Amino acid sequence: MLVSTKGRYAIRVMIDLAEHDREAYIPLKEIAKRQNISEKYLEVIVKSLSQAHYIEGLRGKGGGYRLVNDPSTYRISDIIELMEGTLSPVSTIKGEPITFEDNTKTLWEGLEDVIRKYLDNITIQDLSTPVQSGDFYII
Repeated sequence: MLVSTKGRYAIRVMIDLAEHDREAYIPLKEIAKRQNISEKYLEVIVKSLSQAHYIEGLRGKGGGYRLVNDPSTYRISDIIELMEGTLSPVSTIKGEPITFEDNTKTLWEGLEDVIRKYLDNITIQDLSTPVQSGDFYII
């Protein structure tokens, strides 16, 4: 499994939203600046997160994005699967019948199990630290 920048940045966006006023809508421009990520690229990411109902957006003055639920409900495994399509280390495990003609099928299934169990137990809350007024840092 290779997690692309899309998957890594989606996690960073979710952490950023968790660390700031969760009642307020945070402008994408602010997130992009804090995370040092192109605003244009973040538009693609927040669209996917929004369609999955992980975040919600508000247009216009005072608009931006915020988490829909508590940060403790967002598992890293779910975010990566949303952005990458799978947690599988081998492309034929997820969504296709496994047709390995050697003895490696259980190896790859076991590795996927380890990855899933690990990432299922980490949430956005686990990775976030609420920012105090006036504190600024880059993750």
